[in-house]
Order: sequence, then C-alpha cells, then structure tokens
Amino acid sequence: TLSLSLSLSLYTHIYIYIHIMAFSYNGFSMVLLVTLMVSRAMVATAGNFNQDFDLTWGDHRAKIFNGGQLLSLSLDKISGSGFRSKKEYLFGRIDMQLKLVAGNSAGTVTAYYLSSQGPTHDEIDFEFLGNLTGDPYILHTNVFTQGKGNREQQFYLWFDPTRNFHTYSIVWNPQQIIFLVDNTPIRVFKNAERIGVPFPKNQPMRIYSSLWNADDWATRGGLIKTDWTKAPFTAYYRNFNAQTCAGSCTSTTPNSLPPGAWQTQELDPYGRRRLRWVQRNFMIYNYCTDLKRFPQGIPPECRRSRSV
Repeated sequence: TLSLSLSLSLYTHIYIYIHIMAFSYNGFSMVLLVTLMVSRAMVATAGNFNQDFDLTWGDHRAKIFNGGQLLSLSLDKISGSGFRSKKEYLFGRIDMQLKLVAGNSAGTVTAYYLSSQGPTHDEIDFEFLGNLTGDPYILHTNVFTQGKGNREQQFYLWFDPTRNFHTYSIVWNPQQIIFLVDNTPIRVFKNAERIGVPFPKNQPMRIYSSLWNADDWATRGGLIKTDWTKAPFTAYYRNFNAQTCAGSCTSTTPNSLPPGAWQTQELDPYGRRRLRWVQRNFMIYNYCTDLKRFPQGIPPECRRSRSV
C-alpha cells in the first residue's frame, strides 16, 4: 500500500491510496484498485507546551524542549511523571502526536486522556499498554460518564508506535465521541441519552497525560513485570492542537479548520469503512461482546452501536 499526499492549497490535500494486489491474468500482474480521496485538512501550527500545559508530577522526569514544541515524560524505579492542560474544554477536537516508549516497555502505561474531577467525573481515555520487545502495544480506550466506566475497547495498532510520531485524536461533540489514530477512526461512542445512557456533556475536562508503572496488570494481566534495567522509559509528545468552542469557537492554532467543523463531525462512508476495517482486523477486546461479563445482557449502548 502506497500513500501520497499532495498539497493543493492552504486547506486542501489530495490523499492517494494505491492498493496493489498481485494476481495472474495471462501471466501479468494486475493493479486491482486505485482509490483517490480528496479531503479537507488543516494546516496545523503546533500549540506550545509551555503556554498550554503544566508539568504536575515527577520532578525532572517531565521536560519541555525546543521552546515549547516538544515534551517528554520519563519513568524510573522511583517515579513516573505527568502533565495536564491549563485550560478546561467542553466539547472540541483534541490532537496530540506521541512517540511511545521503545524497546522492552512491558509493565509501563502511557495514559493520554480527558477528564473532569469528582466522584461523578466524565473521562475519555487513550492508554497505551507496553509489552516485551517485538510484541505489539495494546491501545486501551474507555469512556466514563458520571463516574461509571467499564466501557473498554482494546486494539493492536497497524504500525510500530515507537519508531515515529503518530497522531491520536478525540472528537467530542454533543452527538458522539470519535477516537482516531492518524485520522483513522477506531471507535465511536454515540450519545444514547434517549435510551437512558448518560453522555459527557456538562462537565468541562482537562487534558492529562502520564507515564507510570502498572506491572501488576498492564502486560498479560501482570505476568510480565517491568525490567528496571531498561529504565528510564521515555515517551515524547509534539504538535498539540485543540479546537474548542467556549462562548465562541476558538483554536490554539491559526489557519485551522473552519470554526465549528468538529461540532457536527460524523463519519462519512469512507470513515465508516475505515472504522469497520480497524474493528475487524485490530480490535482484540470489546466490552459489548463480553457476554460473560454481562450475564444479564449487554449494556444498552452496545445494542444501539451495532448500526455504526
């Protein structure tokens, strides 16, 4: 598969995906499919970590470099580290590029999430569960509403998240929450209030991230422990962008999407196909299909989401 990106103007890119499937026809190899997709995209100028975030714990283990353009979190045997946003957000699109802990990352968790505070808090989670060298990371997602979570979906990634930076995004509007990886949707949590399922809509949330030791559960249920001879473990962050609406639509970056674009964002047919591709090939756990966990019946939002 070959992907090319050609810039046409400030806001428009052409993405050419050439899928080549070799098959024999009179002795020749044939190109089966060429797909051309034109999409609107923003020209992103990254936010500044010095201006947008506070380093909240870990002392020197959390660092900001390059005039606020790069941030790193580290974990050693004494402590992990973390940061949080200065601002709170009520709906928006949040993008962050991460490069995860390389090598033997078993036992470590890199968490990147939105959360409010208190016993009835709302939360939207990305968590990256480390693994032995050569074994894939597990991307763990969850949604908490009014203090209740237990809505886990887990995925393998279709690339090595430790070799390069990749973009992890949350689109949160009154209709739904969309989790995206490199702009590919992996999960949709729709507003199902009409059937009695709470939806995060009233509590502003901050952005949090942390790198910490969770070898009691993170890798193979705690069977694989953290190898402290490989410490410190370090993850890197860059190109933060937040498009939000608080009174009037604002963004941390100039020249971004037109105001309000995320507010009604839904998956188009191509996005729905990509979502199905991810969930068919890379999903390894879905609470909606865990009948042993819910012997009285799956949660109501699961029945509704079957149409996605």
